[in-house]
Amino acid sequence: MPLVEIRPPAFPVLLDLRYATADNLTGAPIYRRPACYLNAEAAGLLHKAIALAAQMQLRLKVFDAFRPTEAAWALWNHTPDPTFLADPRKGSPHSRGAAVDVTLVDADGEELDMGTGFDAFTPLAFHGVLEITPEQQANRALLLGIMTSAGWDFYRNEWWHYQLFQPRRYPLLSDAAAGTDMM
Repeated sequence: MPLVEIRPPAFPVLLDLRYATADNLTGAPIYRRPACYLNAEAAGLLHKAIALAAQMQLRLKVFDAFRPTEAAWALWNHTPDPTFLADPRKGSPHSRGAAVDVTLVDADGEELDMGTGFDAFTPLAFHGVLEITPEQQANRALLLGIMTSAGWDFYRNEWWHYQLFQPRRYPLLSDAAAGTDMM
């Protein structure tokens, strides 16, 4: 199954691919090179979300999308917490090219305040928490509205994670099988 590369100008998003840097939960790069891919269905829904955000003078910033199975294992071996990471034996929507981790940025490229950062493995990252400010709740609701209106499902424990409905209809992909040369 070919994947679609997500990059400007075809996809007018900001890329902040955290797993290609040390700025992630492991403190070390997971990906050998920064690249962002989705399967064709997910790429189509991302286009819809981009258009909806643009109507509000906002843009999407992408932290992660396709995650080769090798990367899923690296994350799991570092932090085997099923509250926030899919057990690689079962597979993640990310490893199927069927999930994206995003936030919203304003016209200046500044992230809207969501109450926690990306990959904050804490209950404060859950959708619907009341222990964040009303502005942070509104920003999360805005992101949720954009993404779900574009056809995405959400993961209740991570405000940044959106995936296709029924992602398991797509196969798990290693870096070699996907041909992404990320690992």
